[in-house]
Amino acid sequence: MKKPILSIDEPESKKAPRADRLPTEGFVMVVDGHFKSKFDTAEAAEAAGRKLKSTYPMLQIEIYDAATQVRTLLS
Repeated sequence: MKKPILSIDEPESKKAPRADRLPTEGFVMVVDGHFKSKFDTAEAAEAAGRKLKSTYPMLQIEIYDAATQVRTLLS
């Protein structure tokens, strides 16, 4: 099988972030202990978490601040 030839115009594909490592920047929505969505601001993460919580009230949703490494539970 031949390998594809990369041209100069095509950048190499970036690796996907690993799910088993803590994020280092931004805010992440944590659903039932699992990191799900990454956001640039705490307000955006909280809004998405509240929307999800209103649809599925049985979920435990937290907002993880990567800079301070603190989790805040949404009630």
